[in-house]
Amino acid sequence: MPSPSPSPQLRVLSRRTVKPPPRPRPRPRIPLTTWDVSFLSADYIQKGLLYATPPFSTARLLDHLQTALAQALHAYYPVAGRFATDQHRDAHGNVLGCSVSIDCDGQGVDIVHAVADVIPPDADVPRLVQSLFPLDGAVNHDGHHLPLFVVQVTELTDGVFLGFAYNHALSDGTALWRFINVWAGIARDSLSASPSEEHKHAPAPPPLLERWSPDGLTTPTPPVVLPFPDLTGLIERLPPPPLRERMLQFSAHTLEALKDRAREELLAAGDAAGAAAVTKFQALSSLVWRCVTRARRLPPDQTTFCRAAINNRTRLRPQLPPEYFGNTIYAVATEAVTAADLLERGHGWATAAVGRAVAAHTDADIRARVAAWMASPVLYNLRYFDPNGIMMGSSPRFDMYGCDFGWGAPLAARSGKANKSDGKASLYPGQEGGGSIAAELVLTPEHMALLEQDDEFWAAVSPDKPCPPAGKN
Repeated sequence: MPSPSPSPQLRVLSRRTVKPPPRPRPRPRIPLTTWDVSFLSADYIQKGLLYATPPFSTARLLDHLQTALAQALHAYYPVAGRFATDQHRDAHGNVLGCSVSIDCDGQGVDIVHAVADVIPPDADVPRLVQSLFPLDGAVNHDGHHLPLFVVQVTELTDGVFLGFAYNHALSDGTALWRFINVWAGIARDSLSASPSEEHKHAPAPPPLLERWSPDGLTTPTPPVVLPFPDLTGLIERLPPPPLRERMLQFSAHTLEALKDRAREELLAAGDAAGAAAVTKFQALSSLVWRCVTRARRLPPDQTTFCRAAINNRTRLRPQLPPEYFGNTIYAVATEAVTAADLLERGHGWATAAVGRAVAAHTDADIRARVAAWMASPVLYNLRYFDPNGIMMGSSPRFDMYGCDFGWGAPLAARSGKANKSDGKASLYPGQEGGGSIAAELVLTPEHMALLEQDDEFWAAVSPDKPCPPAGKN
């Protein structure tokens, strides 16, 4: 199994496997959809949360997390499975293709216990943070033999960090954070012998494990048969180039100001419909897109796009419920625009361009993309990131700061080095709440150095505030 990033500041002390309660035979198999299979060459998701030191021993902490995780896996049993590839043959025994499914035999997930030195303060995200995540270098296809979920519990001198490595072919971020919140809720409730009525938590709706196909939700879900005997020849492992990353805070006030500025520019240009549709996400995407384009010093005639990961659940007809467990995301893109035109047209135009891309992502568009992918299957990885554009990923709607395992809410959210490239911005809920947003921005060192000189960008960024001491609530 790939181990945490080598670091003289981190020591792995133990590893334990957690399994769900036994299920009756025959063991279920859940076929992966087009959305799931397309991630098999990408990295595991690496996200994590910093906490204050629990008011009990490390041994109790590990047992506490393990017991609650085993209970959470009762409903989320696919997380404890492994991938399996099956070949499909015609009547003469000729191989027609293959399909991938989740073998839900309760193989288990892992909890790793490690100890690290304190994370040093730095404007950039410190390199030590990368060692706080397991399965570094693993791609999702490795889920055939690696756990689909591993959590690394790292003791710091003044806190504890839970680093999650989660197979992206299993599900998207929406389903991941629902799962972690369910696990946290079980852990939290277990520390209260008899919680009062006002502190009791309603049980979360169970995950919807049936997979979507163009015919809707079907049981059993038909397998997606790809025209290859297996997928190993399509798997690429591409190390990212040297990158710098910064965690940037945008206050609710700043985001409203960005929205107002975009509205004013659009109204002045006669685009009342675009002005009425402006959102915080669109305005922030415009700021990042334009300022990163300026920092890159692209040739004036170089085309660029803004792409954004978008949830298909509410855009399908009929809609998928929030508890759908699987991948249901696409990356939408603005129309192509030259670097010169993007900067000349201004913040309002770029904001509206992002809005148009989101609005065009309808049920018909989703189904057309599924059909196009089936006609020419592709496994996505870093090769598909546009070096001249930006990509807005993750979501400030994910309930990261609700993941209280029983000794307090998280103090900060961070990620590992997986799935990162020049121009990737991952959005998180802001630490101050109230509609604020944090953006984890990744650029090459030379591009980050030039962005740091961009007055328009830094006028919108809230002053750096260090994470509160992990030993304090």
